[in-house]
Formats: sequence, C-alpha cells, structure tokens
Amino acid sequence: MPLTDTAIRNAKPREKAYRINDFGGLSLEVRTTGKKCWRFRGTYNGKEILLSLGVYPAVTLAAARDRCKECQEQLAHGVNPSAKRKEEKAARTAVLTFEALALEWHARTKAKWSEGHATRILYRLRREIFPFIGSLPANDIPPKKILEVLRIMENRGATDLAHRMHQAVGQVLRYGVATGRVDRDSSADLRGALTPVSHRHNPCPKDHRGIAALMRAIYDYQGSHVVRCALRLTPLVFVRPGELRHAKWADIDTTTAEWRYFVTKTKTQHIVPLSRQAVEVLEELRPLTGSGAYVFPGRRSDSRPMSENTINAALRTMGFSRDEITAHGFRGMASTALNEMGWHHDAIERQLAHKESNSVRAAYNHADYLGERRRMMQAWADYLDQLREGAKIIPLQHTAGEK
Repeated sequence: MPLTDTAIRNAKPREKAYRINDFGGLSLEVRTTGKKCWRFRGTYNGKEILLSLGVYPAVTLAAARDRCKECQEQLAHGVNPSAKRKEEKAARTAVLTFEALALEWHARTKAKWSEGHATRILYRLRREIFPFIGSLPANDIPPKKILEVLRIMENRGATDLAHRMHQAVGQVLRYGVATGRVDRDSSADLRGALTPVSHRHNPCPKDHRGIAALMRAIYDYQGSHVVRCALRLTPLVFVRPGELRHAKWADIDTTTAEWRYFVTKTKTQHIVPLSRQAVEVLEELRPLTGSGAYVFPGRRSDSRPMSENTINAALRTMGFSRDEITAHGFRGMASTALNEMGWHHDAIERQLAHKESNSVRAAYNHADYLGERRRMMQAWADYLDQLREGAKIIPLQHTAGEK
C-alpha cells in the first residue's frame, strides 16, 4: 500500500531500524533514533543497488517519488544511478583552479573590451600570473601568495603592471564570488600593500628645436614603408596609438579629407579632419595596404593591425629614448604647441577626443568646432613641415572662427 504523509509522520522508532515500502523501489527507513531516510532499491546488471534519496521531512514524499522515478529512468536506459551520482559528486567537488576561473571570466568578459585589450589581458595573465598561482584552488589563494607574485613585477620595475594585475586578479575572484564558487576576493586584503605608481606624462619634445629634430628623423626613417607612413601620419593626426593601429580604410574618406571612427576609450564617435599632408601619406600607402581592412596591417597577416610596440620600437631604432618620446607623446606634443599658438582650448580638446564629463553633451560633441579644427589641423601640418625644412617659424595665432 502506498505511503501517505500521515503514515510517515506516525511512524515511530523501534528497537531495530525498519523500512516501510512505497512503490517502484522506494521505501522509508526509520532508524532507532527516529531519523527517517528515503531509500531506493533497484537492480543493475543482475546486482542489487541501494541508494539514499535524502532525509524526511527535508525531502518530502512527492520529492522522494520524483527522485525514485529518475533512478528508474536511468536504469531503463542502462545507466547505473549509483555510478552516475558518484560522477556528479566528483564534478561538483572537483577543484576549480584560478587559471580555469580566469579563462572563463575572460571568455565571458572580453566582448566588453577592444580586441587589443582582450588579447593583452590574456597574455599578461598567462605570462605573469598563471605560472605562479594558476594551479591553486581559486577558493583558497592566500593574500600573501598573491602579493608574492605581484612583488616579482615590482622588483623588476614594472610597478604599474603589478597594480594592473592586482586589479585583474581581483576581478577574476569577484567573478568567482558572483557565480557562487569562491567565498571571497582575497586580493582585497592587499589594498595599500603595493608601491604607489609614479604617474608621469608621456614624454615629448617641448620646443621648436626638439620637434624639428624629431620630424627630420621620421622623414629619414629607413625601415618598412608601412611603418614609415605610420610614423609620418602619427604627428599629423595625434590620435591615440591604438586608434592609429586599428585605423580602417573603410573609415577614411580622402575626398572629403575626413577619418571618422568610434573611440572605444570614451565610447563616442570622432572626426579627424585630414590635412593635405595626411591625405598624401594615406594615398601613398593605399596601393600597398588598400586592398585589406587595416591601413597599417601587421607584418604576418593583413587581417590584424600592426603590433602595439611598432611605433615605439621604430622611435628607439631612430635613437630616441623612452624618456624623450613615446607613441602617446605625440598627443602631448600637439596639445602643448597648439595651446601655445593660441588655438581654442575646446577645439584642441575635441580633436584629442578627451572624454566629456557631460554624457548628454558627449553624444553630440564629435563635430564641435569642426570648422576651426579643419583649419587647425592644416595649420599644424604646415607648421611641422616648416620645422622639418628649417624655415623661420612665426607662431600661428588663433583667430576666431566657426564652431
């Protein structure tokens, strides 16, 4: 006779444990202590198996019957419920390593990043983090161990990298917390333990003589034609190095002399008015790379942009140290000079595509001061030519113009 909730509640302990049968192999075991446990009895390959299905009343009669039915179905399909349960338990209790968690986090998060940033994060994790703590359980990494890894970077002078990797490790562990597999972010205990980063502006020439020497060196560069064109275009447009590397022919219109693209850093559209000199560089390069997507493709494949180190490596080859100029330093060089020349500060800021604090205004400001920016970019290109050619420089003063 099938069990009822009333019969289960009324079942009293005896001197010896006993079972009350339900149906389909399900029974309730009443122990001498009064504890009531569900049991499933079945046959697999001619051998009897007995499984525990939980404790009453945490597992109700209805739930026990559902679990019993699941076991029956497994047996009907030739599956041993006991073996399957062990496999599932092993999978649940398998050690989740930091590397496995980090790779999962990266795969789920990379859609929010640019391709270059996603590649850079994964490369740094594999080089700086995984060899030391990648095999450790993600839920049991002592803060001291994380600090030891970060100190390795600090000790070789890579303080900024140590801070970035501290942040990445924390993001991975917090992802583990959010998904219920890590108890807490142990990296948070390291707050203040790392050497503070000494921020400094990207170096660049500060006077006419320094800019002139740099421009002459760029035009004398004897490396590949693609890199030479990238070097010549960089000071003319002074965009972020990553934006130049990822420049696409589809975004450039030399007829209207404009380069329009989406700025990943600020999440805004941007317009770069192209001077006559910038158009000349692009048209000179088009026969070589114009059939591909990228204006400046990598050496190994035209389906990827040039390496992030290419411009800096070329500058070092030309004899400039990283304390004299970097790829990012061209932005500071242009900003300083254009402000000294008297061009409107807002026009310069728009051309630098700096982030607008007002989100509503940011959605519409990509074309602000466009008329003045066109004149400014052409005047800047002419100014660089004059410096390179050794002409006497008369500072270009800003005159009021249209927005």
